[in-house]
Amino acid sequence: MDATRRKPGRINWTNLITVGSAAILIGAMIVGLGVATGWAVAGILGLGDIGATILEVLFTAVALVGLVAFWRSATRVEPIIER
Repeated sequence: MDATRRKPGRINWTNLITVGSAAILIGAMIVGLGVATGWAVAGILGLGDIGATILEVLFTAVALVGLVAFWRSATRVEPIIER
């Protein structure tokens, strides 16, 4: 029974702060980029307010997927939980 039990890991606070800070910075940039891109494309195509909102939501969702991908790859390089 003891062989299958896992010891809880310790949090590496330095890595957590580094990855968290980078994720906040990159997340703000790419979410802002997603909103601005949706607004610009809707303006060029003349889609109006509803079309702009739809494109902003779409591009923001893509940006959030990119942020999750960044978080996953960053935590592989700098693990937050040490086992």
